[in-house]
Amino acid sequence: MLSVSRLQRRQVCTFILTWVAYASTYLVRKPLGVIKTDLSSELGLSKTQLGWLDTSMLLPYATMQMILGPMADRYGARCTLTWCLLLSAASVVGFGTLTDVFVLMMMLFMNGVAQAQTWPCCVKALGAWYSDKQRNAIFGIWGTCTFAGGIMGTGLAVHIQRMYGWRSVFFYPSLIVAAVGALVYFFLYTPWEVGLDVPGKDSDPVSKGGNNSSLKFWQLLGIKMLPELAATVFFVKIVRYCLLMWLPMYLFQELHYSKAQAGLLSTSFEIGGVLGSATLGVFIDKMFRGDSLQGTSTVLMLSTLALIMFLLTSSWGIPFNVMFMMLTGMFNCGPDVILTGSLPTQLGDRDGRNAHAAISGFINGFGSVGTVLQGPIIGAIAEWYGWEGTFYFMIVVSLVATICICRAVMTRQDLPGGLVR
Repeated sequence: MLSVSRLQRRQVCTFILTWVAYASTYLVRKPLGVIKTDLSSELGLSKTQLGWLDTSMLLPYATMQMILGPMADRYGARCTLTWCLLLSAASVVGFGTLTDVFVLMMMLFMNGVAQAQTWPCCVKALGAWYSDKQRNAIFGIWGTCTFAGGIMGTGLAVHIQRMYGWRSVFFYPSLIVAAVGALVYFFLYTPWEVGLDVPGKDSDPVSKGGNNSSLKFWQLLGIKMLPELAATVFFVKIVRYCLLMWLPMYLFQELHYSKAQAGLLSTSFEIGGVLGSATLGVFIDKMFRGDSLQGTSTVLMLSTLALIMFLLTSSWGIPFNVMFMMLTGMFNCGPDVILTGSLPTQLGDRDGRNAHAAISGFINGFGSVGTVLQGPIIGAIAEWYGWEGTFYFMIVVSLVATICICRAVMTRQDLPGGLVR
């Protein structure tokens, strides 16, 4: 009979809890993309105003990650993550009861602030339980939470929209997120808090959560290869959030699907993201002998090609729409967990740093600035040049992301754990 040690049980528990915690954030993030058509028709909002709603949520999400990233290093992942989830739920629970666009923007702003620390907290909490050699594989599988959460967030929002109307799409998900926050508080612990050691992992106290020696914001800027990685994530996320936030509206208005069809078909991009995140590590090991940066540069180029093919075949029907959106999701989203999870964790361990959450927050936060800019930019491009112009824009941006990761390949350093070569 196969025995499971106390350490393994704790590892599985932490994996599942952090997976669920981060996935749940999309339950109060994705509804905005689903209800844009309703906001336009019932509240009379223009595409540019809808773009600014995106910005209201994504701007604080991006900037607060960079500024407040060290919080989890200083106060611990459990308490920080708990408060983030509870505040996120409270900020948008009453979204559907209001109609003033500026009040809606303030609610989304507070949601963005609350969610800013969820990724760094989860990365820090999960990284504490696994050795350096396990991190790439573990983070690759764990990274599916970002895209699975998007699928669940969209699917739940579409269901609530159809059954109860758009004004309820934030209410019920907020209750779920609050419940997850309570679970995090009661069950998410570090190995040293429960008296366990992780084999093959440095147990030096500097790596323990809650240590007061975390790096300051300006100190992060001197870490080599950080600018190239942050710039890559910046451009990758512009493309990703263009599709996440606008694809349902594009499918409805340009390709003439129903609202329900548009919402559900748009999840093909996120389904591709799940597949890409789970399989990219194996693909890189087999095809590039573990050279993650070289593999990522190739994958991002394939993402650009998939976008081109989607644009060329957009009028060919559902099978082609789903296929090329799924491929775009695989190649755009697959490298995300390497760029913002596993690699920052290893950089955070170098030279005795206590900077897991800070580095992860900086890379993911700077990258998320791209999600802020895409809202008004895509809204304006769609109004001035039509939906086809938005795809030309995304193709160019995807190419720039490939150039940035190639620059990282040229300037890479010897890192622990063999993430880059």
